Amino acid sequence: MSRQERVQERAAAFLKQRASVTHSRTLSSLSAEIMASPFAKVIDMIEGLLSKLKSEAAAEAEHKAWCDGQLKENKLKRNKKTAAVERLTAEVAELTSTIETMGQNIETLLKEQSDLTSAMKEATGIRDAEKTENLAIIADAKAGNKAVKAALVVLREFYAKQSSFVQQAPEVEAYKGMGGAKGGVVGMLEVIETDFARLDADTTAAEKQAASEYDTFMTDAQADKKQKHATEVQTKLDKDATEFQKSQTQKDLAAVEEELAKANDYYAYLKPSCLEVKVSYEERVAARKAELESLNEAYDILNTKQ
Repeated sequence: MSRQERVQERAAAFLKQRASVTHSRTLSSLSAEIMASPFAKVIDMIEGLLSKLKSEAAAEAEHKAWCDGQLKENKLKRNKKTAAVERLTAEVAELTSTIETMGQNIETLLKEQSDLTSAMKEATGIRDAEKTENLAIIADAKAGNKAVKAALVVLREFYAKQSSFVQQAPEVEAYKGMGGAKGGVVGMLEVIETDFARLDADTTAAEKQAASEYDTFMTDAQADKKQKHATEVQTKLDKDATEFQKSQTQKDLAAVEEELAKANDYYAYLKPSCLEVKVSYEERVAARKAELESLNEAYDILNTKQ
């Protein structure tokens, strides 16, 4: 066996031993090829393999740096878009609730205005009927009072003439009828006159009070209705503005959701080459470092023993 062959054998044995320790198929395959190849070719093989491993190490380091950068940027983007989706979703829910509340308030205001209109119409009907009745009573009381006053004048004149006649002819007894009795016609008519006057006064006062109460109610009801109408109009304007804001927020939400979906899709694209690996990057670096060290030692063995 020549000296070169012995050197090749030592280098092959060394690589085989290192392949067993590091479980490297590359070193195991190379150890077998060394004995079957010319010495010069062996040197070229090792140099070529060293260059290849260094290139692979550089490429993988570059890929690792790219993966780290992309994963970090993607994570920040997904977190940002997720937070934005949650915020916009909450805003849409809050706006929806506000719109529903405004709708309910508008319905309540419309019903209250309708109720006020009905109450005012009913009050006007009652007031008109009451006024008609009171005016009729007042007219009847005034007419009755006038008639009784006229009757009293006639009776009093009649009884006055009777008294004068008796004074002129004492021998004739005056006709007194029921005029002088406490409960006579004159007394009765005076009571009736008083009753008519009282009915007139009481009904007039009641009519004035009822008219005042009606006017107060109508004034208050009209002011309340006006205020409710103004609130209804403003609430409708606010509801329209809120609905527009909701539509814009929903558009923003849809856009952010689309961006989040794209970020998630990109994350799924990164996972196979950046995350889902059987051997970690650190383990691959350590294994390649061991292969490079072994190849360099084998190279030194071959160079120093030429």
